[in-house]
Amino acid sequence: MQDTNENIQYTCPMHSEIISNKADSCPKCGMDLVPMENEDADKKIYAVLVKKMTIATIFTLPIFLITMSDLFFGEGFLSFIPLSYLNYLQLILSLPVVFYACWMFFEKAYASLINKSLNMFTLIGMGTGVAFIFSVVALFFPELFPDDFKSESGNIHLYFEATTVILSLVLLGQLLEARAHSQTNGALKELLKLSPLEAILIKDGEDITILIDQIEVGNYLRVKPGAKIPVDGKITKGSSSIDEAMITGEPIPVDKSIGDNVSSGTINGTKSFEMIARKVGAETLLSQIIQMVKEASRSKAPIQKLADTISGYFVPIVILSSVLTYIVWALFGPEPAYVYALLNAIAVLIIACPCALGLATPMSVMVGVGKGAQAGILIKNAQALQTMDRIDVLITDKTGTLTLGKPSVEKIFTLNNKDNTLILQKIASINNESEHPLAQALVNFAKEKNLVFLEVNDFETIVGQGVKAKIKDETILLGNITLMKSENIDISSALKEAVIKEQRLGKTLSYIAINSVALGFVSITDAIKTSSKAAISQLMAQGIEIIMMTGDNINTAKAVADELNIKNYFAQCLPEDKLNKIIALQKEGKIVAMTGDGINDSPALAQADVGIAMGTGTDVAIESSEITLIKGDLRGIIKARVLSHEVMKNIKQNLFFAFIYNILGLPVAAGLLYPFFGILLSPMIAATAMSFSSLSVILNSLRLKSISL
Repeated sequence: MQDTNENIQYTCPMHSEIISNKADSCPKCGMDLVPMENEDADKKIYAVLVKKMTIATIFTLPIFLITMSDLFFGEGFLSFIPLSYLNYLQLILSLPVVFYACWMFFEKAYASLINKSLNMFTLIGMGTGVAFIFSVVALFFPELFPDDFKSESGNIHLYFEATTVILSLVLLGQLLEARAHSQTNGALKELLKLSPLEAILIKDGEDITILIDQIEVGNYLRVKPGAKIPVDGKITKGSSSIDEAMITGEPIPVDKSIGDNVSSGTINGTKSFEMIARKVGAETLLSQIIQMVKEASRSKAPIQKLADTISGYFVPIVILSSVLTYIVWALFGPEPAYVYALLNAIAVLIIACPCALGLATPMSVMVGVGKGAQAGILIKNAQALQTMDRIDVLITDKTGTLTLGKPSVEKIFTLNNKDNTLILQKIASINNESEHPLAQALVNFAKEKNLVFLEVNDFETIVGQGVKAKIKDETILLGNITLMKSENIDISSALKEAVIKEQRLGKTLSYIAINSVALGFVSITDAIKTSSKAAISQLMAQGIEIIMMTGDNINTAKAVADELNIKNYFAQCLPEDKLNKIIALQKEGKIVAMTGDGINDSPALAQADVGIAMGTGTDVAIESSEITLIKGDLRGIIKARVLSHEVMKNIKQNLFFAFIYNILGLPVAAGLLYPFFGILLSPMIAATAMSFSSLSVILNSLRLKSISL
């Protein structure tokens, strides 16, 4: 594969310590090195593989149809064309596949021999290479072969079909790997969208629009309603409500005023304010999150495939068998001894090259991924399937994962048995004038009860405290304790006791006061999903340690953890806290899964052995993860574990089928039966063994469709 940019560094997805300035192959495992950060290079590499796959398919399909014409169309379908013509046509069609589309596999095989690191590419390169050379020699020099290698008509069976099909299947696997890798950049692209391109600089009393790269520390900036905050800084004038979900994961905006810190990428509410830039460029919190996702994605090496592990033992055994076959036949075989020796040594390599090896893993994964999709589980790659069944720890976010992720009114509490419906109608009416998300939750609650909104006068928003308005001759207040104190409203001991009890449950409260009398409060909560408790309980029963990490306060975290019987939980967590916790657990040898739905979860999702995103969450979380639960239901994790177990078992069975026919054929290919029965390996037997192994793999993989999740 050609280098796309001399300034790009490449690394191996299996061995992150391998770094090169060229888009070469890994000296250890033979896999293509991938760009460390450059998205354009990723696209170019993928585009090259797509082109090669297209060419391989176009030229391999006719060869396959020619070889299998009797099976597909009946005997004698191509009898009007001389067999010699068809053989030459197969040779011509195979040349673009071998010498262009798949030549890189022979380069990988050569490199594996030179580096003494035998792998799947060694087996593929040697087997297909020998099969191709055997076919070319047999086509042009059939007189070199003894009669045992010829059919009744005097023709020698050729292996152009086996060569091109095997190479095309391996190329398809490489294409899928490249596609999966290019998609990992999706998380970074989504994160980069959070940063605005421009900002408003206040200079000499005038507003000047500048590019975000031009902002310097100490610049005064204006942030308009609904705009993204360009850099980290501090409010110097004005106030607003800031949506900080990307940092904390919490859905409730935070009221900010003069002196409060604001972070890049967070979203301003309905008011304009001025700020001073404190951190710019790579120092901002958003840039740090982006960098954490990059590092986590790059440092995580996929688990070595079982096929490579088996090949590591299988390849030297096959090579040794081939060499021993040559020596034995050369020393003790009948004349022409060296011809028999050479042909039987080649036969060993041909029969040992398993056609089904290219199908064994991809076929199971393809069917398994399709089965998962039907159950609402989107799986990005085989690594996630392989790892899911072996996780020791599940770290879970709270908001949007265990809970619904949106504020809702739980109840309205009033002293002295007041008419709660009338109270709700009044406070919902004044909140209908507000654009605060908590106000919207109250309005939605009233709409669900089909209440009619009353006429409101003198509406006023008191930043950081609440709202105030009049309905007829009543002055109504709804807000926090600071608002009550500023309006000199006393809180009775009974109400204080009820408030404390509710706050211990982690609820967000707003006091209700009418005509300077505190009547009660509104309790707003983020409700726990009905499925969360059963899912957490079942995962614990399977021996998985559950850890909840949330950006919310300790009271809310404790309330949710107690409700779900989660013993280990952490509150007020920043993105790096979740990331560092996962790294620490991985250093202990734990296999960690992380589930979340927010931008703040993306570094942890990328670092975890398996990242699981809620389909109801943000695009960044979904892009950073390897598994997405479409319905946002944690019971999908249990289904994913069942699927993981079944797919891995199926892959092992497929690898058995991929090798067993070839292993059984090795003694025959080596000529073990010749002294006793005069039998040498018939090329048709080799072709049949290859066909049976592939058919077995396909049928076995399709069994996954019937498993129950």
